Amino acid sequence: MKFGTPLGLFLSLACAHMHAAPLEFNRDVRPILSDKCFGCHGPDSGHRKAGLRLDVREAALKPAKSGEVPLRPGLPHESSILARILSTDSDEVMPPPESKLEKLSKAEADILKRWITEGAEYQPLWSFIAPKQDPDSSEPLSARIDRLIRMKLNARGLSQRPEAKPEMLLRRVSLDLTGLPPSATEVRTYLADKQPGAYERAVDRLLLSSVFGERWASDWMDVSRYADSYGFQVDRERAVWPWRDWVVNAFNRNLPFNDFVTWQLAGDLLPNPSDEQILATAFNRLHQQEAEGGSIEEEYRVEYISDRVQTFGTAFLGLTFECAKCHDHKFDPISQKDFYKMFAFFDDIDEAGLYSYFTDDAPTPSMRLFSAEEKTKL
Repeated sequence: MKFGTPLGLFLSLACAHMHAAPLEFNRDVRPILSDKCFGCHGPDSGHRKAGLRLDVREAALKPAKSGEVPLRPGLPHESSILARILSTDSDEVMPPPESKLEKLSKAEADILKRWITEGAEYQPLWSFIAPKQDPDSSEPLSARIDRLIRMKLNARGLSQRPEAKPEMLLRRVSLDLTGLPPSATEVRTYLADKQPGAYERAVDRLLLSSVFGERWASDWMDVSRYADSYGFQVDRERAVWPWRDWVVNAFNRNLPFNDFVTWQLAGDLLPNPSDEQILATAFNRLHQQEAEGGSIEEEYRVEYISDRVQTFGTAFLGLTFECAKCHDHKFDPISQKDFYKMFAFFDDIDEAGLYSYFTDDAPTPSMRLFSAEEKTKL
């Protein structure tokens, strides 16, 4: 997995945004509307008031039931959203007093006014926007990072600290890549290397360490809700450590990210899938599982599928799907119908909702893992 390129893209985007004079909807405006407006005028059709929707530009430009036009791009004084926000009439002001929401501050109102003046442009949710490469790609990444930092520091009347000492740089990168500080021998070796590229060679050494995979796999374990037990009631042990080892190995051998994603989501659906590709799909079944007497199999089977949908949204889309299980999401563009469309993708496994209480067998569907020697004997 190549971490350098996404970081470079992110910083390039950040630099581009910092240079831009106009307000940016996702950064400057969406937080205000989400906090104060979307609860009643957002994606959730079941709780939308007065037929007014503000999370979609086309809807916000249409007249409301009262005849008022919420947004008139370029004309803040003709935009009812701003008039309602600034109103001192308790029957007109938004958010209404009975909502218990805090009234918009002057700074927030000024941002909305400026945004409308600039044309009231919207953006899709940040995780739906594909990153773009900085056109000035000839500038080294380190120089772009420094430029971004200097720009933000200068805006606050601050200046950069001197460059860190070599042993401090080594400590930082060692902790970042392996989670461990450098040994005394590693520090001495690094300080003794006076040739150009000493830092890069130290980074290469850390990347080749088996500990690198363990360090970075630990974060993926959290995202994947990995555990060596089933979670409910007696919390019995389950043997899913081969998947954990597969993730560690995937990081250590730099498995391409598209394979890392595809194998975990649908490795079993690939043409002639290998044992490794099928093993990777254990990602989908790391949720808690139940075996308590009296439990209803179908109830828990459905809970497992919902968990897979939510985990997929968190891990791969940067979105929380939980709300849409019961109703349209109040703050993100996800309907309840969207949730169950995604649900259908994961609702095609021949499984029971409970694992075996009386044996240590893995809940089906399962597979047997053999070493190369064992396969030959078999």
